[in-house]
Amino acid sequence: MTRSPRAMRRVLTAAATALLVSTLITSVGSGPAAATATPRPGPVAAPVMGWNSWNRFGCNIDENLIKATADAMVSTGLRTSGYTYVNIDDCWMAPTRDAQGRLRPDPVRFPGGIAAIADYVHARGLKLGIYSSAGTATCQGLPASLDHETVDAQTWASWGVDLLKYDNCNNQGRPAVQRYKAMGDALKATGRHIVYSICNWGDDAPWVFGPDVGGSLWRTTGDINASWGSITSLLDQQAGLETFARKGYSNDPDMLEVGNGSLTHDENVAHFSLWALLSAPLLLGNDLRSVSTATLDVLRNAEVIAVNQDWGGSQGRRVADNGDTEVWAKPMSDGSVAAVLFNRGAAATTVSTTAAALGLGGSSSYTTRNLWTAATGTTAGTVSATVAPHGVAMFRVTRAGTLAAPPAAGTLQVSDLPWLASSGGWGPVERDRANGEQAAGDGAALNIGGTAFTKGIGTHADAAVHVWLGRACRTFTAQVGVDGEVGANGSVRFAVYGDGRLLGFTAVKTGGQAPTRLTVSTGGYLTLELRVTDARDGVNYDHADWGSPTLVCGGSGTGTAVSDRTWGTAVNGWGPAERDTSNGEQATGDGSLITVGGVSYPKGVGVHAAGDLSVPLGGACSRFTAVAGLDAEVGTSSTGVVFSVVADGVTLWTSPTVTAAAPVTVDVSVAGRTDLRLVTGGAGSIDYDHADWADARLIC
Repeated sequence: MTRSPRAMRRVLTAAATALLVSTLITSVGSGPAAATATPRPGPVAAPVMGWNSWNRFGCNIDENLIKATADAMVSTGLRTSGYTYVNIDDCWMAPTRDAQGRLRPDPVRFPGGIAAIADYVHARGLKLGIYSSAGTATCQGLPASLDHETVDAQTWASWGVDLLKYDNCNNQGRPAVQRYKAMGDALKATGRHIVYSICNWGDDAPWVFGPDVGGSLWRTTGDINASWGSITSLLDQQAGLETFARKGYSNDPDMLEVGNGSLTHDENVAHFSLWALLSAPLLLGNDLRSVSTATLDVLRNAEVIAVNQDWGGSQGRRVADNGDTEVWAKPMSDGSVAAVLFNRGAAATTVSTTAAALGLGGSSSYTTRNLWTAATGTTAGTVSATVAPHGVAMFRVTRAGTLAAPPAAGTLQVSDLPWLASSGGWGPVERDRANGEQAAGDGAALNIGGTAFTKGIGTHADAAVHVWLGRACRTFTAQVGVDGEVGANGSVRFAVYGDGRLLGFTAVKTGGQAPTRLTVSTGGYLTLELRVTDARDGVNYDHADWGSPTLVCGGSGTGTAVSDRTWGTAVNGWGPAERDTSNGEQATGDGSLITVGGVSYPKGVGVHAAGDLSVPLGGACSRFTAVAGLDAEVGTSSTGVVFSVVADGVTLWTSPTVTAAAPVTVDVSVAGRTDLRLVTGGAGSIDYDHADWADARLIC
């Protein structure tokens, strides 16, 4: 019934796919009856930048190399550019532990000890990283940390270590979550902030469990090497993982090979540009003692580094795939978009996109800046360049003209509105019918899991629809899933973006499943993007529907997340109210990604009944919107929660009893109010009443 538009370059085992789906809903303690959990070490301010010994030196390391590298990071200006971590990989440890069971440095390679190296590195304004494995031995057969987590974490903390890279070799087949959580808890217990880099190779979906076990970054691939084939293979494996990166947490496609092997200058530039756009850790793997000026010019490009270090609401992602040419884009916090026009092929070619396809539609003109040549320009919408083989052109694109008029007030169907841009993986995106085949209008009536829809959008992964909001729409809701025309086939993920910022995304949806209700707050956004990606298992039969995609419009203003605002008083039934995570347990920051009704939200407030959180408004805001529901971390254990919105002592809205299966949309006027209170109460016992104000947003 459908055909793959191109050979699949991305692979994931069936077991990992199943784990990815099942792990999104995990069980935690009931609340007051549960033991206190150890919180994770915590997020990092921006993707880690530094150097690692493995790519260039493997086991051929000693303290002289590490010290010389630290000196070189200073003398080359790399420290000034933001590279601060000096990471010692495998082979630093002696073949046996000491008499007290502690790891010790190899006496020949590191006769002065690791603590002395840490002092040396710290004295130069740098930080030290160390390596071990979540197994009985490292990948090179030396002592590792499985069942030695507490003593090893304490040892590293006493030495002054700032980062741990924790590998996956010799793991004895024990569950990854168990092994990595043990070390995350041990690192936290030391009292020293040690960045936790999970090197799980992607086999066990570390992008799902990584934040919950303490990780700040997690490997999504096997090892890189200094070849074009390796770089492009690892890049391909990032597509579909973008929803799992959050502010402070990074997908890690492995370290940089810039300056290694036989990579050409254009390949080095492409590699660095794409890793920067992915918000990936920028860990150098070359010999800094003899690095060339040309390589340093790549690594010190301040404008490209700024793209990497800036969090605008989503990591970079592929927005167009035309075989040998691709377009990748990342929103920036100032409202611009960074874009990479990528030529994988062996001959120079023109690569083009539009501002609308980048998520910047709705303006009469745009400015562009080439981040490698510093050339600037203006355009009515087309962004194009001649790109060298195995090369990129990288731009910063910014709105500069007159904005389009917003949609009319009212409840609007997206299929009835004009679209800024649309693209589908097999034929065009269809209005009010399923995808069908390649011809326009050849799809049947929309049907998801037996539920028919007269209005909607039929697509085929990978697909996107861009809609102009003009800061005039408050909420978006749709029923999403795989269309019945492919039977039990197909597997896709739905995601919604506002001005390029990820607002919400579903678990993987497969053929025959009932639709999932996906609701997000859209107040203050100029554009909305509805995106469908494959589940990293190929695109065959990935016919995906947005059933009854509805916008509620009317009123305008700047949007602001409640989790980003100053809070007043906060009463919570179990631990503190949490910003951008679920309630978790009693410790601050011990929650998970907010997930209600099968949809995950990067922004929101996690609470526990009975709760009462106040947010000062000062009369400056007009509406409050959110999705109120029970978090997936408690499954179906809660008897239900009642949500209320109170302002200046007046109850403005109260929900019915909300259960795990049925979150509710909140859209309440707060015009003229000075103090907002978000109140949660249990419908019976408050055990397991982990409640979320998901995607809580104010229009002000």
